[in-house]
Amino acid sequence: MHTLRQVIQRINLTTARPEASVYDIAVTMSAERVGALPIVDNEQLIGIFSERDLMTRVVVAGRDPHATPISEVMTHDVVTAGLEDSVEACLDKMQSVGCRHLPVVHSGRVIAMLSMRDLLRDEIDEQFEEIRSLRAYIHQVPS
Repeated sequence: MHTLRQVIQRINLTTARPEASVYDIAVTMSAERVGALPIVDNEQLIGIFSERDLMTRVVVAGRDPHATPISEVMTHDVVTAGLEDSVEACLDKMQSVGCRHLPVVHSGRVIAMLSMRDLLRDEIDEQFEEIRSLRAYIHQVPS
């Protein structure tokens, strides 16, 4: 089972400031092709803004995305992960709170943002390697 330290090596981090508008954050999310952004102030995680927040707290609520600061519509109670957490533990956290994105925090700073897809891809890669090793073991020629 991999730890997050192994998973986040291939992930770029984009963050946003709390005074940014919803529109600006949506543009950034679209450009970066991500479903959520951690919101940071003085390098500290203060919230997260996801596609679900956009739909429920902005679009459905009829708010103007150009005039609404992200701090008014972001999720404040954020579940996070640490570098030594396992992929399985992170998937369990996500499932228990019903989210698809998990910021990774180390020494009080956000260092990565994981999606459910990132974690599942790692699980699939790990299972593929295990299957390959088992097949090699089964098909080896006895000495």
